[in-house]
Amino acid sequence: MENDVCDVCGSDGYRNPAVAVDAVALREGESGTEALLIRRGGEPEVWQGRWAFPGGFVDYGENPEHAGLRELEEETGVDGFDPVALAIHGDPDRDPRKHIIALFYLVDVDPEAVPRGGDDASDAAWVPIAGLQPNKWLEATSASSRCYVSKHITHGPVR
Repeated sequence: MENDVCDVCGSDGYRNPAVAVDAVALREGESGTEALLIRRGGEPEVWQGRWAFPGGFVDYGENPEHAGLRELEEETGVDGFDPVALAIHGDPDRDPRKHIIALFYLVDVDPEAVPRGGDDASDAAWVPIAGLQPNKWLEATSASSRCYVSKHITHGPVR
């Protein structure tokens, strides 16, 4: 059965979730394990100024692994490589804009890389995981997303 497509906007009439990627880069620092995080500067407004993993939407026709590396570089200035699927989370309430399925990739980076905020990130930094307060840990994600990703950081990626 063929699906009708709007000639003006290209919509196929289905209301599907959007796909986003988050790049999880870790290193061992002087204070223990550190995560490369960004301070959100763009949309949605409710998350501005809060810490999150670098990430964003997958472009149409783009491989999700490439999207994760692209977003990492755009938001932190750090090049990543060898992405490995870490977690998938589809909480419909994760983002106030719409239902998003988030693909989390563990990525390798140069541990000496110096991040800088770029694109829609106002800042980027290596942040000690142990020093983050539970209510401050990745505030731009839902509580269930934080628990899910934290579990996989502790227990290892999907292989």
